Amino acid sequence: MYYVYLLQNRDNDNDFYLGYSSDLKERFKQHNAGRNASTRGRAWRLVYYEAYSTADAARERERRLKHDGRVRRFLMDRVRRYLSGREAPE
Repeated sequence: MYYVYLLQNRDNDNDFYLGYSSDLKERFKQHNAGRNASTRGRAWRLVYYEAYSTADAARERERRLKHDGRVRRFLMDRVRRYLSGREAPE
C-alpha cells in the first residue's frame, strides 16, 4: 500500500505537513525522530491518511493536494472540523 498523510504539529494547531510514503508507520517515526528537514524539531501527530494500491495514484493525490488550492482547502476544512469535534468520522 501507498499512503498520502497529514501530520499536525502537537504544539501549533495550525502547522500541518502533507506527505506520501509506502511505509506510513516508519515514515511517521522518521518525522518525530527529526530525520526529515521539513519537520525537524517539532512533535507531530497523524491526523489523516488515505491509502492507495499504486504508488502513481498516491503521488498524484499528493501532488493535487499540494498544488491545487481548492482541493487542499477542502481537505483542510474537513480535517479542522473533525479535529474540533464538529464533524463525526465517516
